[in-house]
Amino acid sequence: MSRFVISLLLISPLVLLTGCDIEEFGGINRQTEDFQRTLQMKPGGRLSVENFNGSIEIRGGEGDAVEISGVKQAPTRELLEAMKIDIVSGADYVRIRTVRPTERRGNLGARYVIRVPRRTELDRIETSNGSIRVETIEGSARLRTSNGSIRLDRLKGAVEAQTSNASIELLEPGGAAILRTSNGSIRADGVRGAFDATTSNSRIEARVVEPEAHKPIKLVTSNGSVNLTVDSLNDNEIRASTTNSSITLRLPPSLNAKVIARTSNGGIQSDYDFTVKGGQVSKHYLEGTLGSGGPLIDLTTSNGSVRLMKR
Repeated sequence: MSRFVISLLLISPLVLLTGCDIEEFGGINRQTEDFQRTLQMKPGGRLSVENFNGSIEIRGGEGDAVEISGVKQAPTRELLEAMKIDIVSGADYVRIRTVRPTERRGNLGARYVIRVPRRTELDRIETSNGSIRVETIEGSARLRTSNGSIRLDRLKGAVEAQTSNASIELLEPGGAAILRTSNGSIRADGVRGAFDATTSNSRIEARVVEPEAHKPIKLVTSNGSVNLTVDSLNDNEIRASTTNSSITLRLPPSLNAKVIARTSNGGIQSDYDFTVKGGQVSKHYLEGTLGSGGPLIDLTTSNGSVRLMKR
């Protein structure tokens, strides 16, 4: 095991910031210091980052190098020097932590750009007041921030992502997804596995390509629309709810399910022919069976329409 604490290691800003899409630190009198470290970790290892007040960007690549670079900032030189970047590593793990000074006056924090082997488990990636970006990783990920967006591109593993007051975007994923935010939109394109998304005061837009068998698909928001496309179903229950907005669900042309759709001050539209034996149909409520019946499709909104469409 190796341990490394960075305090005064300067590098060229051009090396650090090339290709970065991260926040700029504010304040004309802000003190900053760059840092850099390169370690070795075998593919399939675990990375964890514990940060505050700054963004984290992680990219997968070839080889077994872990390249860590970033900028720390503080209102005074004294606080800048007191804040440390603590790195602990072994053959199959790297743990990074931004250590706060005991006396922490003013706005201070750090931002990171990290390159890792493509096959890496993102065991615990946490920050605050900053975004998280992950690209081209083959492994599961647990991500958490606040007041910053989360964007994942080509993550081939299960993901748990949580933020607040910002959006979550998941592109070309390869595993199950549990996504949580508030006051921010959720967009997921190409989910393969279980899917569970929750936000508030914003929309959810998702396409599930291959849902995990027998696992429910859940989308919950308020004051925002829900737009869900499912390419195929494998005994999956679907639950979608919102308020003051619409729900649009696109499903395979032929399916077996029980459907309940509710709204107030909005209509219900469907491309499917229902069997309504023992069920109900009205302007604001529908309960019926598709095909031979099966898992429940439950769609609930208020002050918005419900549309059940064939793909």
